[in-house]
Amino acid sequence: NGRAAKASTSLRLGDVVEVVIPPPPAKEIQPEEIPLEVLYEDEQIIVINKQADIIVHPARSHLGGTMLNALAWHFLNESSSGGALSNVGAELARPGVVHRLDRHTTGVIIFAKDEEAHWRLGRQFEQRTTDKRYLALVQGEVEPVADLIDAPLGPHPSSAKGLREKYVVRYDEMGKASLTLYRVRERFEGYSLVELELKTGRTHQIRIHMTHLGYPLVGDDMYSGKPATSARLGKDKPARLAIEAEIGSEIIMDRQALHATTLTIDHPKTGERMTFQAPVPPDLARLVDLLRRYRPGEGPLSPAGSTVDLAAVIPDSGNSGTEATG
Repeated sequence: NGRAAKASTSLRLGDVVEVVIPPPPAKEIQPEEIPLEVLYEDEQIIVINKQADIIVHPARSHLGGTMLNALAWHFLNESSSGGALSNVGAELARPGVVHRLDRHTTGVIIFAKDEEAHWRLGRQFEQRTTDKRYLALVQGEVEPVADLIDAPLGPHPSSAKGLREKYVVRYDEMGKASLTLYRVRERFEGYSLVELELKTGRTHQIRIHMTHLGYPLVGDDMYSGKPATSARLGKDKPARLAIEAEIGSEIIMDRQALHATTLTIDHPKTGERMTFQAPVPPDLARLVDLLRRYRPGEGPLSPAGSTVDLAAVIPDSGNSGTEATG
């Protein structure tokens, strides 16, 4: 009726309702100056060490501030080989996206710079000829030292707020086959550092599978994980106060402790087998160091099939009695 309605407004017979539908967001990715840590780049691919708290591509509530916006800027201003992202997926505002990492997951991620590279890389992920290794810090002392998690995953059956974004183990027609190999690399008192090898690539796969076993990821509040705090790590008051004095805060880490450590692919043009490795970010490295000092346990361990070089990705600070070798 020519007036802005309130949330409490009730419609009556004869009311005139005017609705303005905003135009859809532009599918063209706008460049934004966001720092990127480039691990490798040539004319076909670019490999990034993704930081925490950034999403890969625009989504419903995040039209900017993504890795794609950062890459658009990089190609225009900083790239030594130039180019742009592949047009594959451009109609969904996902050009060049071959695989994804969750917002708070860090580590190696690869993007395609032309269509041929995109299809060839996509085929490798589809046929599972890539080798993806993650490191996760989980709650609890994981047993056995290595195992295969075979539990199908699907969307949460509830559409209630806070649940519709989650996935769960489902043994019905909605569950898709999901396989994760885990290998314990270090045990601490009450925690474990685990190397994970993905055989499938389902949404939140590692996070759900480890929670399903009873070992949620530190800081993963969506799947029962609790943040790492001085109160949880310090076994007594002096230890808690020492940790707080060292880090200047009670909170040590409040995001999911998951890092995509290595990715091995066949180069889409040359066919060369290439492995890219990203050191763990400072917050996770600091947490592991504190555990080595305040909750020492068993390790380093190297179960058969483990490949991550712990000494290379989590250098020993020198404060721990445990030498972190791969």
